[in-house]
Amino acid sequence: MVKNKLVTPFLKWVGGKRQLIPEIKRLLPRNLSSLVYYEPFIGGGALLFDLQPQRAVINDYNEELINVYRVVRDNPEELIEALKIHRNTAEYFYALRAIDRDPVFRTLTDIQRASRIIYLNKTCYNGLYRVNNEGKFNSPFGRYKNPNIVNEPVIRAVSKYLNKVNIEIRNADYEQSLNDIPRNAFVYFDPPYHPVSESANFTGYIQGGWSEEDQIRLRNSCDILNEKGVKFLLSNSSADFIKEIYSGYKIHIVKASRVVNSVSTGRGQVDEFLIRNYE
Repeated sequence: MVKNKLVTPFLKWVGGKRQLIPEIKRLLPRNLSSLVYYEPFIGGGALLFDLQPQRAVINDYNEELINVYRVVRDNPEELIEALKIHRNTAEYFYALRAIDRDPVFRTLTDIQRASRIIYLNKTCYNGLYRVNNEGKFNSPFGRYKNPNIVNEPVIRAVSKYLNKVNIEIRNADYEQSLNDIPRNAFVYFDPPYHPVSESANFTGYIQGGWSEEDQIRLRNSCDILNEKGVKFLLSNSSADFIKEIYSGYKIHIVKASRVVNSVSTGRGQVDEFLIRNYE
């Protein structure tokens, strides 16, 4: 299949993998085209859109994010029109950001909710999708002169791709999304990263953040996949804790540029792990 170069991420997401794609692709299974592609933490979808598999199951625990994917697939033209009404002002931004704290939020249509998330993502500071402990979006206004709020060609191209191939979009805990996985599958995990230090901790894009127990539960899921003969590749930080719990698997070190960080000193080249269970 000829890939469409316009099929690219329509959201900027924490931990997005665009710049690491060449490194990731070098480690993918040779028979990838014959496998069902699973991505339980889809985020911005950089690897999915680069590979453009014919069969896939994508998932995320973030309900608002998955709603955007479904609306892009099912209602691209209505979404484009809804995006055109937004204004790039601080007053408008904060009013729309605060709407999820109001009962009126429950009356919004799926299209209105998706439009809101894309607008906030394109206009918030540093494109940093972040929620507080109550699950409310709390990134500040970015003050960009001309943000690309309505990217019509990309929305239409992604919608066409999602409709043309066999892709199931799920909104569940990652473990639940893997319950029915067949042996002829490949799983790419891009979970919330473990902090490399106490000061590096980051309240991520899902309510509550992730703990060591969460990372161990994910490793246990990888162990189950491995026992089933399912191939997986996992991205995570180069923290000693991650190295320890995945010591039974192949760990490849890559250099990543950390470009989405609320503190400028937290950006730059860092080591990350790519962990896999196959040659």
